[in-house]
Amino acid sequence: MDPIPLVHASLGKQELAAVEEVFASEWTAGQGPRGKALEKELAERYGVADAVTLSSCAAALHLALLALGVGPGDEVIVADYTFPAPAHAARYVGAVPVFADARPDTGTVDPQAVADLIGPRTVGVIAVDTVGLPADYAELEALTGRHGLFLIEDAACAVGATYRGRPAGALAPIGALSFHGRKGITSGEGGALLAADPAIGADVRLRSSFGIGSIFDKSQTIGLPIPEFTEVGYNYKLSDIAAAILQVQLGRIEELLERRNAVAARYAELLGGEELLTLPHVPDDRTHAWQSYLVALDPGVDRAGVAAELRGQGIGCGHGTWASHTQPVYEAKQTCPVSADLFARQLAIPMHAELTVDQAERVSHALRTALRNHSVRRPSAVPATSTDSANQEGAS
Repeated sequence: MDPIPLVHASLGKQELAAVEEVFASEWTAGQGPRGKALEKELAERYGVADAVTLSSCAAALHLALLALGVGPGDEVIVADYTFPAPAHAARYVGAVPVFADARPDTGTVDPQAVADLIGPRTVGVIAVDTVGLPADYAELEALTGRHGLFLIEDAACAVGATYRGRPAGALAPIGALSFHGRKGITSGEGGALLAADPAIGADVRLRSSFGIGSIFDKSQTIGLPIPEFTEVGYNYKLSDIAAAILQVQLGRIEELLERRNAVAARYAELLGGEELLTLPHVPDDRTHAWQSYLVALDPGVDRAGVAAELRGQGIGCGHGTWASHTQPVYEAKQTCPVSADLFARQLAIPMHAELTVDQAERVSHALRTALRNHSVRRPSAVPATSTDSANQEGAS
């Protein structure tokens, strides 16, 4: 059978045509006309004061902390159950990442865990929209506001998701997006910072270009302007080639998300009622971007055995995301038991906009079989009904 990849980018002729236009232009590097146009579109779509396109979401987190003046001696509370980019960003500026445990039902950061970690050195919080599901921003905004802390939304996985009717990425004063190849929209690599305060956007834009600002802007000036380095900056620019691709992708968000939603709904039908796994839980006040589809396996299931069986049939799968505090680079003295448990039991199965109904059915059937082949207990093999699916979702 043909392989079913875990992820697959939705790129086609429209994106190729946009790239050809850039090739024919006089500017392919960063901060050029396509990048500026994309920033304008992002700011308008998200209703923010400024948007800065960057080479990655990690770059956005790093520059956000610099713009906020975070440095050595500061502590930044970061979501634990996630790709550890937020903790890396804290380390980049010499700060200490303090890991906050996850909610057991959603995997997003637990506001109570955040509250319990606030101390005299705490300067802010980086929340994460875990694999595409927004965190609890009402509680987090109230908490950080009460203590005078900054709040950053890492919405790397959540393009297209919403929380109480607001778009993910604009749920905190600073948001960070990713356009990596597995995200809802992509240019292969890339990211953006969204800022409610234009001063933050201006600071980030300057630092993203070595601290000298836009060379493109200076090239449009009559005479010979000589840039001055006013900050120690970085080369975090997004090329105009990538920006052109993203302009097309931005216009396709609803289409691509609709297809991911259809896959998620089909999985819920096919896997609902399965005793050996728990489906993703999405609270009523938010929507999921479905960057990934994670199921939590019963503790009695050998996850590695299930993964090996699926991969042996050409079906992509993965461990999900990380319990960051367990990673050797941090040598963390903390424990985050919920995050650690999810890290041990969750499994990512194929999720992307190119997945067909037939492929989703093949994945589901293979997963059900593999669960029974690698479980210490033998559950009922009765197929799930649509009613079972609905009950399972409600209990998640």
